[in-house]
Amino acid sequence: MSSGSFAYPIEPRPAPVRRKPFVSSGVLGMLVFIFAEVMFFAGLISAHTIVKAQTAGGMWPPYGQPRLPVEETAINTAALLVSGIVLLLSWFAFRRERSSARIPLALSILLGGFFVYSQGLEWTALLGEGLTMQSSSYGGFFYLIVGAHALHAVGALAALVWAFFRLYKGLLTETQLATVAAFWYFVVLVWPVLYIQVYL
Repeated sequence: MSSGSFAYPIEPRPAPVRRKPFVSSGVLGMLVFIFAEVMFFAGLISAHTIVKAQTAGGMWPPYGQPRLPVEETAINTAALLVSGIVLLLSWFAFRRERSSARIPLALSILLGGFFVYSQGLEWTALLGEGLTMQSSSYGGFFYLIVGAHALHAVGALAALVWAFFRLYKGLLTETQLATVAAFWYFVVLVWPVLYIQVYL
């Protein structure tokens, strides 16, 4: 009898165990995006600091340019920071019972909307006073830096609204909320740095 006639039983391999990733792909992608945006804003702030330091006589804002509304924007800043805190409370509520996250998430959206709306009113008033991107480097940097943040704020706010409707329908997942929240936290946390740099 040839050796090829012997059949050896093949033991089945155990199914591979899929480990839960430490960070979901959605959150990881958002973190990579946020890192790139941090570099973007760091570049803007660096350029602003250099130009401000080279201003003749150290006068900033330049003569004839309107002062920025520091006090009013401080109120807007407080509303944005509170929005971030409320969103964190919404996250904890979501993990306990999903439906209980609706109210804090809606409140976070309203506070974020107040911030964006108030900044829009501020821009309208400053344009009326003659501050434009062409009026000076002061105006150019203001609209470039604050405008870039405003675009991020509107985008993140739209994502929060999307998450709210998903939550209302019972379709929002923990990963989706974490991804959207990471974007909003970036918008919230980068703003005090911009406020101090541009307004003060």
